[in-house]
Amino acid sequence: MASTNPVELIVEEKKDDGVDRQKVCPFLLRVFLSTNGYHHKTMEYSKGNVPENELQIYTWRDATLSELGILVKKVNPDARRKGTKLSFGLVYPDSRSPVYRMREIGSITSGQKGSDDLKTLNQARFTIGDYMDISVSAPEHWNNGPRKGFQQNYNNHRQRPY
Repeated sequence: MASTNPVELIVEEKKDDGVDRQKVCPFLLRVFLSTNGYHHKTMEYSKGNVPENELQIYTWRDATLSELGILVKKVNPDARRKGTKLSFGLVYPDSRSPVYRMREIGSITSGQKGSDDLKTLNQARFTIGDYMDISVSAPEHWNNGPRKGFQQNYNNHRQRPY
């Protein structure tokens, strides 16, 4: 006679670049927040200097942008507002010259699901020792104009009078 008890099936999603967080020690990720809607200039990362507003996070290579965003929101009330965009830039030393380079690795928006939410540091080709530069943009800033991608943000920031 067949059993009438329902069978419970549990499917666990396994990340390809997953880390056993119980066995692997986390590393220190130095994060620099910019709340003006623009990334820091790369020259702010030169000669042993770094920008102000540093957040130190112990994390793993399988940490997602969404997870990092949650930690930023805990310490930055402006980032909690629905519609606020967090743009993640990876800052790394140039192997051919004594300067740092930056490239955007993705963005998330508070209160909305997005395509970069589950992107991991490993997928972004993060190397331990790199910095993370996070630009926090309130909805009223990024909805007002065509600000697509890091390059335009960076160029606008460079051209603004101080």
